[in-house]
Amino acid sequence: MHIIDELSWRGLIQDSTDIDALRKDIDAGQLSFYVGFDPTAASLHVGHLMQALTARRLQHAGLRPVLLVGGATGQIGDPRDTSERTLNPPETVAQWVENIRQQVAPFVTFEGESAAVPVNNLDWTDELSAIDFLRDVGKHFPVSKMLNREVVRARLESGISFTEFAYQLLQSHDYWELNQRYGVTVQFGGSDQWGNITAGVDYVRRRSGKHVHAFVTPLITKADGTKFGKSEGGAIWLDANLTSPYAFYQFWFNADDRDIVQYLKYLSFRSQAEIEELEKATIEKPQARLAQRALAEEMTVLLHGQAECDQVIAASKALFGRAALTELSEATLVAALSEAGITKVGTEPITVAELLAKSGVVSSTSEARRAVRDGGAYLNNEKLTDATEEVDRSALLFGRYAVVRRGKKTIAGAELDA
Repeated sequence: MHIIDELSWRGLIQDSTDIDALRKDIDAGQLSFYVGFDPTAASLHVGHLMQALTARRLQHAGLRPVLLVGGATGQIGDPRDTSERTLNPPETVAQWVENIRQQVAPFVTFEGESAAVPVNNLDWTDELSAIDFLRDVGKHFPVSKMLNREVVRARLESGISFTEFAYQLLQSHDYWELNQRYGVTVQFGGSDQWGNITAGVDYVRRRSGKHVHAFVTPLITKADGTKFGKSEGGAIWLDANLTSPYAFYQFWFNADDRDIVQYLKYLSFRSQAEIEELEKATIEKPQARLAQRALAEEMTVLLHGQAECDQVIAASKALFGRAALTELSEATLVAALSEAGITKVGTEPITVAELLAKSGVVSSTSEARRAVRDGGAYLNNEKLTDATEEVDRSALLFGRYAVVRRGKKTIAGAELDA
């Protein structure tokens, strides 16, 4: 399937400058494209996967990726609908640039004919004087056209600084610089960047007379109306120190049936036939969650590696008694218990009934005694038989953790101090 047809089938092209002309240029020979990531936080989140994985698809089709991390634009910030951004210190942005450069690297290859090129727009923006910026860049931007940008119109009454108003010029200048330095003729990004991206196309034409391409992907939405990439604990980050591989896997595994097929089209590298088969399974056997499992495994392997994904799957089984808890690393166990809910217990001796109640799997010690008596209470997957027995701290996992379970589905964690 031609890359343009594949992107279209997957719903990855919401708007484009001239898709037929882009198809012809792709067929005529290798093109270079760029996609940008602004360092507005210490890590990218799952919403950025749309752009990273689209870049991967384009590279697989023979196009050369130029991956831009905005060391300059990240110090300014694209205007938001609501209010001015807080400007982060340059040294903070510089650290975030390095973090994000490392995060996007695994999605592409830096070898071969279409080897990816990492760039930082601070390299050319930092040396641009105010006079040069106004004369060489600003001269090509009609203010009336800039005022028509939706986010700018929304901010005119509440107020927008010249700093944020000028962001579009900086991003457009990136396209011109990349065209001159690396022969970039395609830019893509999220649909919220359409105004900035087309401004860049127009700027390249005005300044050099060249015609270049652009397209944007849709923003990912959720059927229940909540924001994609969010969970009860906040954003789902790509940094394993901010969102554990276990929580990352669970985010995809818990995806709504109404969303999962579109997520597969947007993000998975499975074929059309495979995705259609998973769509059929979601309709006929939703309880099996085969589509969610497939995407969760694919995304976790891609971001964190096969070994980490295997640990996550083992943890999911072990918590419910279908695998050995002792096979888990401490980091994976703690991450899994944190998702389930973990209660800290002090150093005082504690009975089985008290532990069950404190962990929250039962509402009281009397209910805990009934659960033990009925044979439905477990500690580290071992069936409990005496609710009055003191918890043996020497049998805890890694000397301090306990997996407490009632029945097949209700689990919690406990951390007992030595």
